[in-house]
Amino acid sequence: MDAIEITIFKNLFQSICDEMGKILQFSAFSPNIKERKDFSCALFTAQGESFAFGTHIPVHLGAMPLSVKAALAEVTFEKGDMVILNDPYRGGTHLPDITVIAPVFRGEEIVFFVANRAHHSDVGGMHAGSMPLSSEIFQEGLIIPPLKLVKQNRLNREVLGLILANVRTPVEREGDLLAQIASNKRGIRRLEENMEKYGFEKMENHTLFLIDYTERLFRSLIAELPEGEYFFEDFLDDDGFSSKDIAIRVCIKIEPQKIIIDFSGSSGQVRGGINTNEAITYSAVLYVLTTLLDENVPINSGIMRPVDLELPMRSIVNAEKPAGLAGGNVETSQRIVDVLLGALAGAIPGKIPAASQGTMNNITFGGTGFAYYETLAGGAGAGEGFAGESGVHTHMTNSLNTPIEALEIDFPIRMEKYALRKDSGGSGQWPGGDGLTRSYRFLKEAHVSILSERRSRPAYGLSGGEPGKTGENILEPGPHSPNRKNQKLGSKVNVEIKAGDLLVIHTPGGGGYGQKK
Repeated sequence: MDAIEITIFKNLFQSICDEMGKILQFSAFSPNIKERKDFSCALFTAQGESFAFGTHIPVHLGAMPLSVKAALAEVTFEKGDMVILNDPYRGGTHLPDITVIAPVFRGEEIVFFVANRAHHSDVGGMHAGSMPLSSEIFQEGLIIPPLKLVKQNRLNREVLGLILANVRTPVEREGDLLAQIASNKRGIRRLEENMEKYGFEKMENHTLFLIDYTERLFRSLIAELPEGEYFFEDFLDDDGFSSKDIAIRVCIKIEPQKIIIDFSGSSGQVRGGINTNEAITYSAVLYVLTTLLDENVPINSGIMRPVDLELPMRSIVNAEKPAGLAGGNVETSQRIVDVLLGALAGAIPGKIPAASQGTMNNITFGGTGFAYYETLAGGAGAGEGFAGESGVHTHMTNSLNTPIEALEIDFPIRMEKYALRKDSGGSGQWPGGDGLTRSYRFLKEAHVSILSERRSRPAYGLSGGEPGKTGENILEPGPHSPNRKNQKLGSKVNVEIKAGDLLVIHTPGGGGYGQKK
């Protein structure tokens, strides 16, 4: 195929995903989607293979094809249908991430699918925000199997009503779901317009070619890597219920035409909700492998064709229902990335950076009539020739900061400090990036859930660089509290907050690279 035409279609497909994202962002009700951009959009073949991703959230994008295939296996799509699901054991990541999938028809035949995934600030469960420290998935929120949210272009009020009856903020949830529907409609329209402009055969040929092209490029990269087996291990702080070591171990075996990624030896699934399923682990692997490619290579399902993924059953990286997954999607996925990069550093030294903060610092709070969720930035790992960035989201998250003004308008809090945490990055020839400090003064009683990592085990440095500083979670009682003693909170907690209390979050720094001269 013509190289220029290939590039045109690659950019065309990605632009459709990005436009879908803009429609979703600007139509949504919640700050989590409007401000933080905690959503992702993608395009799929009729068989459920991804051929284009938006520039959105890695942990969403890698797992979404598994949700599309689950919907294909359970639902008969008709014109004008849209299917909703969030079940992590059907390709979802965690329950707040709701996926909406729509078919694109040519006559009576399905030729493409469009889909988006958005994190909703509440989907029910034991605590507001649906990101609690849980011991089973049923505590985390409403589980939605593949159901038709839209049937033949008509909103399915029964399904919508069931969802809204199980959440604390139904108006906001309805607004966000309608924004997801609008996003898919835009994607359908753009694909239909381009089929009319270029012809279906040319469109289909380019989608299939791009997947094959990515596969060939990745196989070429594999051929350039040194053959052998490369090991690495790292540990999670805890599961919120016990302090026992939770290991993630990987062996990456590089062969001439494929890569075998084996997580045997990793800890079994745990009581606390930090387990991952196949979709989350698959997504983390896909993300790491994409970082090895040139940025102009199209990202799609072709990357995973030369990869054999070995996941032990009932393990921290491949849990079975009813294991909780709320924190696995956001925290354990980050540690999987750290372990994979650590192993690859043995294969291609000098090309892999030190560990970044290794957590998303998930803060969820809610009370009567309100619920909010956000992740916090931290320090990025340094690499050969560059220092780590400070106060940024890294690896499996690609979301943004929520402006203080937006938070204080919508929620009963006052932000008392938001600043970089100086000298929290690991020292080295190239220092790691600094974390940050964010302090929330609560003006009303609220329930807070924190799911965080790197509070006891720091982000590792490489090639003689020092590890970053660990994070801290601190509760300072308000002026009217009888107990004025500050309380150091664990990395994963559910806690009741009184009016006037101050919650202080110090996020971790990234690892340094190279011995300091």
